[in-house]
Amino acid sequence: MRMIRGIPDHYHIVLASRSPRRNQLLIEAGLKFDVVIKDFQEDYPEHLRGDEIAEYLAREKASVFSGNIADNEIIITADTVVWCNNMVLDKPSDYKEAYDILSIISGNTHEVITGVSFISKKQNYTFSEKTKVTFDKLTAEEIDYYIKNYRPFDKAGAYGIQEWIGLVANSYIEGSYFNVMGLPVQRLIKELKEFIIKNDLIRI
Repeated sequence: MRMIRGIPDHYHIVLASRSPRRNQLLIEAGLKFDVVIKDFQEDYPEHLRGDEIAEYLAREKASVFSGNIADNEIIITADTVVWCNNMVLDKPSDYKEAYDILSIISGNTHEVITGVSFISKKQNYTFSEKTKVTFDKLTAEEIDYYIKNYRPFDKAGAYGIQEWIGLVANSYIEGSYFNVMGLPVQRLIKELKEFIIKNDLIRI
């Protein structure tokens, strides 16, 4: 029996994400699912902006499963981007990139945008959630300490809000906290229930 009402047991939910944070958030929300990973090149057209990028990447990740979905399956994909000063702050590849990114975020407000896609045999749907995050000014020593101790190389924007840096430097959040962690869980569950209702009404 599922812990979340409105999601029938006969549906096989698949999370297509390597993110341990997304996995844990959905487990804690009580959603029963399996994790299936397919390789995907995270490229996007240069003209796209913030939420357009997040939605495009989530949608493209979902399209990899197209044509190979069982009747009772729903695939969930997601992508989170950090948008600041009209540019994307990607996952850093090394210390210098992480330092440069955190220097931009320091004393600034940025947007964390997560695109989420659902795809079934009958339909597909994509939405995005945006959260504004403001950081106090960080010293060079604080940035250095965070990078060396937390190694945020797998995180968009080079930080995890749930880690030390979020505790000492994050001064204001407007929107979903869990979205900053990588998944707007409350909205995802709400949208998933509506997706299932429409899926059950569609006849092929």
